[in-house]
Amino acid sequence: MSETIIVALISFAGTAIGTVGGIVASSRLTAYRLKQLEQKVEKHNSVIERVYKLEENAAVQEEQIKVANHRIGDLEEYHK
Repeated sequence: MSETIIVALISFAGTAIGTVGGIVASSRLTAYRLKQLEQKVEKHNSVIERVYKLEENAAVQEEQIKVANHRIGDLEEYHK
């Protein structure tokens, strides 16, 4: 085998190993970033759910206050 072919094979092997290594590193980084993004989305969704429940509770309390005010108004009218 000539030296040129051996050098070409070694160069090809080095290039192939470097390319595969780069692809693996990029894949791992992408997987890591995706995992981090999923965790952030989960936290965001949790906050959204909690805010929805708070708004729901506030609406119920507002309705209770309206009913109580109405009853107080009725009692004040009754005692006049």
